[in-house]
Amino acid sequence: MNPLKTITGTLVLGFVAAVVVALLIPGGGMLNKWSLIVWLHVFFGVIWIGLLYYFNFVQIPAMATAAADSDGPGPAAIGKYVAPLALLWFRWAALLTWLTGAATLEIMGTGIGNAFMLKPGAVIIGVGAWLGTIMLFNVWGLIWPNQKKVLGMVAATDEEKAKAKLVATMASRTNTLLSIPMLMCMVGHGHGGLPF
Repeated sequence: MNPLKTITGTLVLGFVAAVVVALLIPGGGMLNKWSLIVWLHVFFGVIWIGLLYYFNFVQIPAMATAAADSDGPGPAAIGKYVAPLALLWFRWAALLTWLTGAATLEIMGTGIGNAFMLKPGAVIIGVGAWLGTIMLFNVWGLIWPNQKKVLGMVAATDEEKAKAKLVATMASRTNTLLSIPMLMCMVGHGHGGLPF
């Protein structure tokens, strides 16, 4: 059976390939607890932010266009099949990104407390951690509960759905806005400072 025919098979094969690459690199410097946690943090972060950008750059505008097209199929298929699955990956990737980020702060010696208190040596990563934490709250506290109403996963009136759509969209747009300085802080910390 071809593992590329399923997402599970593809992911397993990808992780096996990553281990093989790590073993083939001279010195094996990648094979330690710190690099594994950082790698997983980046992996989950790419899923989270990639889906955030997909929602904001593709799905939200496409749903609006589909809803306005009286001759088209409408947004029902996206809302019924695509959005729930994308939101599943989105919210769990957000949580795993945050958890592996917290673990990275501890393993690399910065300490999550030092980062959140913006202590010397942890200011850049601390700002990034705060932004990521706000974004995580938005995912689980605002976007997901409201999307469940919009998508009909929980009962809601048309008025409640309209309000939920606005709240979820504004929280998602806020996360898109915050992701830009958050990513700058994450990269800046690992590469010696901010680009300005």
